[in-house]
Amino acid sequence: MLKIVPDPPTFLEDTLVQTTEHVLCALAVTQQSVALISRSPGSMLVLAALHEMEAVRTLLDSALAQLQMTTQPPTLH
Repeated sequence: MLKIVPDPPTFLEDTLVQTTEHVLCALAVTQQSVALISRSPGSMLVLAALHEMEAVRTLLDSALAQLQMTTQPPTLH
C-alpha cells in the first residue's frame, strides 16, 4: 500500500545530513589547499586534516545509513 503522507524527518537525521554537507565542503577546501601548497612543509598537516575529514565523512555516512535502516518499517513478504 502506498503512503500518501511521508514520515516526518527525524531531527537526528537532519543533523547528520547537514553535518555531512559541511564535511564535504571542508574536504573540497582542503583538497584545494593541498593543490596550492603541495611543496610547503605545512602540506603534511593539511593532508592529515584531509585524512581525518574523510574518516569523519565515512562515519557520518555509516551513522546515517544505520539511522535510515531503523526508521524504515519492515518489509512484509
